Amino acid sequence: MSNNYLFKDSLPVAPLKLAALEGCKDFASLVNDHIVSFRRHDLEELKRRKADLNYRGYDVDSYLLNMSCPRFGSGEAKAVMGESVRGTDIFAMVDVTNHSLTYKMFGNVNHMSPDDHFQDLKRIIGATAGTAHRVNVVMPFLYESRQHKKAHRESLDCAMALEELVAMGAKNIITFDAHDPRVQNAIPLHCFDNFMPTYQFVKTLFGHTKDLLIDKEHFMVISPDEGAMSRAVYLANNLSVDMGMFYKRRDYSRIENGRNPIVAHEFLGSSVEGKTVLIIDDMISSGESMLDTARELKDRKADKVIICCTFGLFTNGLEKFDEFYEKEYIDSVITTNLIYQTPELLSRPWYAAADLSKFLAAIINALNHDVSIERSLSPTQKLQKLIQSYRSAEKKLKDWEEEM
Repeated sequence: MSNNYLFKDSLPVAPLKLAALEGCKDFASLVNDHIVSFRRHDLEELKRRKADLNYRGYDVDSYLLNMSCPRFGSGEAKAVMGESVRGTDIFAMVDVTNHSLTYKMFGNVNHMSPDDHFQDLKRIIGATAGTAHRVNVVMPFLYESRQHKKAHRESLDCAMALEELVAMGAKNIITFDAHDPRVQNAIPLHCFDNFMPTYQFVKTLFGHTKDLLIDKEHFMVISPDEGAMSRAVYLANNLSVDMGMFYKRRDYSRIENGRNPIVAHEFLGSSVEGKTVLIIDDMISSGESMLDTARELKDRKADKVIICCTFGLFTNGLEKFDEFYEKEYIDSVITTNLIYQTPELLSRPWYAAADLSKFLAAIINALNHDVSIERSLSPTQKLQKLIQSYRSAEKKLKDWEEEM
């Protein structure tokens, strides 16, 4: 976006403010830096065109809102704005998965849960919605997204959370790779945008993994279960390669840890022998299912196994991934930096992060100007350009090696 003056004479709907909660301040700072860079470029372009500069909101060093959510000794909290938000376009950013933050309750140290982060988000909306021009929610990992459908006698938490946010005044909900985007049906009259990180995955894959051959003979995309099928089909079609799928055979006669245990992973698809296989899904939770899939693929003589997931939670730690890397069941794991990453994860030789800060900055910048975000929602053209560029470089290298 910084290379093209996209908005021409479009004005921001209101001065931009990023209300970043404590759990995502580092990521929000990266987003802020990109927006500052975008707008400095646009400001120079406006000056060159001798456009009206009376109001643009571009001449600021930071769009981060001065705010906090302090807590009382009882564990109760409140939102405090350190500056006026009257007439502003607020983008409230929250990472509900950040377990590294703590607070004291009656002298005991508690780690913040997704519920705590969600409550703080509501406090921010409560403190700003009355005077702000608009409040938008940026929630990369959608709160309670794994409880997106109702079965038997249970709560429908994600739908209830979305209804609560729009009832409080949130105008736009911005999320990434929702576990099931159909949950937006709970708020059919409100804006819910679900973005996919496919382009950033492919870009990181090409930069991190050397000597990749992207064709049907050497590469394959794998869906670890039925739920990830649409992601795998989209990526496989763009790469012009085959795809395969595993389905989980469960023992429905018993329940362990609240679910029916997996008996086996059954594979549907062509041979993976000698191929680099890419497993794609929305999240790694404990990682057991993903690692079982990787082992199954190696047992079927796959050459390399690469895991791509939007959110890396690693709820059971990293030791099992270390073990599988040492045993060569997995070659690398790619997740985004949309949620908290532990220093231990960032230090692992098998890990690579796909940076989405610039992508999110472009989305926020576009929404603040009320211009179309169609290209962000459907990045096919940009993805095809990246793939063609990689294949062209790959061909040139091959021709050079043959000449030598």
